[in-house]
Amino acid sequence: MANQSVTTDVVVIGAGPAGYVCAIRLAQLGKKVTVVEKAEVGGVCLNRGCIPSKALIHAGTMFEKMSHAEEIGISVKGATLDFKKLTTGVGGLLKANGCTTIAGDAKFTSPTTLEVKGAGGTTTITFKNAVIATGSRPAQIPGFDVDQKLVLDSTGGLDQASAPGTLLCVGGGYIGMELGTFYAKVGTKVTIVEAAPQILGLVDPDLVRVVERGLKKRGVEVLTNTTVKAVKKNAKNVEVTFVSIATKGETKKTFDKVLVTIGRTPNTDGIGLEKIGVKLDSKGFIPVNERRQTSASHIYAIGDVAGQPLLAHKGSKEGMVAAESIGGLKTIYDVKAMPAVIFTDPEIASVGLTEAEAKTKGLSVEVGMFPYAANGRALSVNEPDGMVKLISDSKKGTLLGCHIVGAEASNMIAEATLAIEMGANVEDLALTVHAHPTLPEAIMEAADVALGHPIHIFKPKRPSTNGASPRA
Repeated sequence: MANQSVTTDVVVIGAGPAGYVCAIRLAQLGKKVTVVEKAEVGGVCLNRGCIPSKALIHAGTMFEKMSHAEEIGISVKGATLDFKKLTTGVGGLLKANGCTTIAGDAKFTSPTTLEVKGAGGTTTITFKNAVIATGSRPAQIPGFDVDQKLVLDSTGGLDQASAPGTLLCVGGGYIGMELGTFYAKVGTKVTIVEAAPQILGLVDPDLVRVVERGLKKRGVEVLTNTTVKAVKKNAKNVEVTFVSIATKGETKKTFDKVLVTIGRTPNTDGIGLEKIGVKLDSKGFIPVNERRQTSASHIYAIGDVAGQPLLAHKGSKEGMVAAESIGGLKTIYDVKAMPAVIFTDPEIASVGLTEAEAKTKGLSVEVGMFPYAANGRALSVNEPDGMVKLISDSKKGTLLGCHIVGAEASNMIAEATLAIEMGANVEDLALTVHAHPTLPEAIMEAADVALGHPIHIFKPKRPSTNGASPRA
């Protein structure tokens, strides 16, 4: 392909869950759209992140369940795990909506032009608006030489030919916990090291304790308040030196593989932002306003590059907002409830304020907790570990947060997200009839606990101001 020039209304740089959603919505609004993607359409989430990791986790869960199937009267023999098969639409959607896709590396050359260097040559794109959706990459630790053989990042962690005998996960955040849990399920001896006092540091401690019990059951060693001082690669393994933050004492252990999962870095370097007046914050993210505009008003930023939380669904929502803003609609990003899910075992799902956050804000807090062990559906599918924890304003009754740990938490959180987005009260959840027997009944029952009249667990009566029941 020879060098060429293209003129478009909007150029979207990056075809991940933020970029491709934005491009499709722009096309629906009548804009001529050009999408630039240097790797795979669908981005990290579809090809090397969210979807592949959840497929692995699901496969690991099935494998583990088959190993214990005799507990519920099912005999399974000869089950094996084929890693190659585990690791093996969006482009068609872009094409169907009339978007043009160009493969290559994009770099701004002026406020209204950029160059895309691909395998077949260079394309110069002239645009009216641009949307930066370049995503993020695994953060690196000085001294950790990621070679995807002995020392892995999250990409390498998803692309192994077989399960290592021993694995160290550096970082007790959601990525390390998800992949660490998967490998523990398929027989790897897993160790997790975290500098903070708790794994999953931003998660409600009540939920974390349930996950920790699951890790212990699977033989996972968790080292909190501990850092890694040195990593030495040998021919077939890695020697790691740990330091206890509390005692300053050092220990050494050897692992077949080391997985580094300490966070992600925005892909804002090397794309020529200095040429177009787009400013970055101290961490390399792009500050945006409620319409997702950057410091250059005709340039938008969405997804991971626009800052926390680094969630695919947050990026998709931002993509819709940016597209409709460019299309002339009065859309703004005013999300009140942003759910987050961690695919550990059991799963964790949260939305809204935690108990600690609500108290820090000076709110009068009411907590309603209901255990999975008292839920008929959870017991019938042999998933008794978990709970629903509702946070509400005890004076107004407003639902402030919902935190679930247990089977299907990722699906259950949608109800609470809608409730918070609508400004519902905890009483609304209690009054809503839930089908029986189902896991979401635990949300209704947690609401009953918060209101002081649970049915399926005992809670001592508390004084009432008027003696009336909320159900009256």
